[in-house]
Amino acid sequence: MNSYVKLDVENGIGTIEFFHPQSNSLPGDILQKLVDTITEAGNNDDVLVVILKSGGDRVFCAGASFDELMAIQNEEQGKLFFSGFANVINAARKCPKFIIGRVQGKAVGGGVGMASATDYCFATKFASVKLSELAIGIGPFVVGPPIERKIGSSAFSQLTINATKWHSAEWAREKGLFAEVYDSPEEMDTAIQTLTEKLATSNPDSMRALKQVMWEGADHWDSLLLERAAMSGKRVLSKFTKKTLEKLKKG
Repeated sequence: MNSYVKLDVENGIGTIEFFHPQSNSLPGDILQKLVDTITEAGNNDDVLVVILKSGGDRVFCAGASFDELMAIQNEEQGKLFFSGFANVINAARKCPKFIIGRVQGKAVGGGVGMASATDYCFATKFASVKLSELAIGIGPFVVGPPIERKIGSSAFSQLTINATKWHSAEWAREKGLFAEVYDSPEEMDTAIQTLTEKLATSNPDSMRALKQVMWEGADHWDSLLLERAAMSGKRVLSKFTKKTLEKLKKG
């Protein structure tokens, strides 16, 4: 299947789904489409609440595209690529509608960042999380602020430092990344439908005001996340990272 980002609207619920055949990784074009689609849903009067999900059954999001990471030749290209993640996070933050996350499987790096940028996140017991950036010589600089906002600095440090360890969905729920965890995608989808139907009948103005209150203190992220993108863009050029990516690519 080819990669895609699509928006479906039904009964006030806008469902954004993204997919990439490489474990729902996020190359630059998918990141930009996500920014545009989140913004579109936020501006659509027919959308009262948003669901953010990925296609497939096993993996929510594998994070950055290794192919694009390996293709980066200079700091400007590096900053541009990592700015894609910054732009998605900021689009979700600025979206005037609540964004409900649906995490059906494992989330790595930027995938954890996307989950943390939602306003209420559902998951299955298969949704382990990992921040692997340090293991390849970079660091979760761009996704750090939304993750730390959700789970606190101590748990964020655990994820960041132990970069090769998977943390369970239950761990993520206990720390606040996931609001609810279910045994199966079917049970999760039933719960998501119940909540989003309730929200679709709630006062749009009150939900908009509540979202603004919930995200207070993040107005500087437009500049902060771009600064963080430059930090990642510089380090992806290191010999350590290039060598590690080549090794991982070869398997």
